[in-house]
Amino acid sequence: MATKATRRFRFDSATPLGVIIALAGVVGGLIAENGELQDILQATAALIVLGGTLGAVLVNTPLPTFLAACKRLGSLVVVRHESTEDTIEALVGFATKARRQGIISLEQEADQLQNPFFRKAINFAIDGTPLQDLRRQMELEITVKERRAEAAARVFESAGGYAPTVGIIGAVMGLIQVMKQLDNLEEVGHGIAVAFVATVYGVGIANLFLLPAANKLRARAAEEAELQELVLDGVSAIVEGLNPKLVRMRLEAYLDSTAHRREESGARAGSRGRAA
Repeated sequence: MATKATRRFRFDSATPLGVIIALAGVVGGLIAENGELQDILQATAALIVLGGTLGAVLVNTPLPTFLAACKRLGSLVVVRHESTEDTIEALVGFATKARRQGIISLEQEADQLQNPFFRKAINFAIDGTPLQDLRRQMELEITVKERRAEAAARVFESAGGYAPTVGIIGAVMGLIQVMKQLDNLEEVGHGIAVAFVATVYGVGIANLFLLPAANKLRARAAEEAELQELVLDGVSAIVEGLNPKLVRMRLEAYLDSTAHRREESGARAGSRGRAA
């Protein structure tokens, strides 16, 4: 049936796994060099880096944009997953029924769709909206969502740019305190080590979380936009009255493109492995 296209929540284990592996690598390297965990556990350095970075981001970013970006943090771990295959089947089902009984017969099933973009597009079609106007309206919605997702990604990207610099500020502040104790060489050595922890925090937070988070948000937005384009192409085909077989052939190009990207990613990974 056409209403099989449902939205499901999927746990993305790659995000927490990546953070754990990154932290394990850093801590493991520290221990391998005969260091101790307490060497990098400095509350003052964390306060300087986190507080300074947050303040800089708030100065740089409008508050509504910042809050919207924070709300998207959950999507790094839990993502709304919609099967491309199920969406294609739903569109082909709608196309088959519309061809047999008329597009108005889709009204009841359209209201049961969980995807608001899909529901809105098919309802525009049922209401007899001209195809050109339908496409213009839905393409505008895709564009607006992409811009909002990009704005959220830029929040984390800017934070990733500020964090290392704030870390350097924290290190300089620590060195200033060290210079006050030059008469005690033992304290000087310890103070210098503590001072540079802020730099580690700034660089680490930026490169292990903030910048990767920005890129993953962009990837999420690209996936959503591609699914919406698929839906729009399918609804457009229904309005045009295309044969359901042609509708399926047109939409299966999205499956081919996804598979092609996966093959390219695998090929690049394999070539890197051979080069290594």
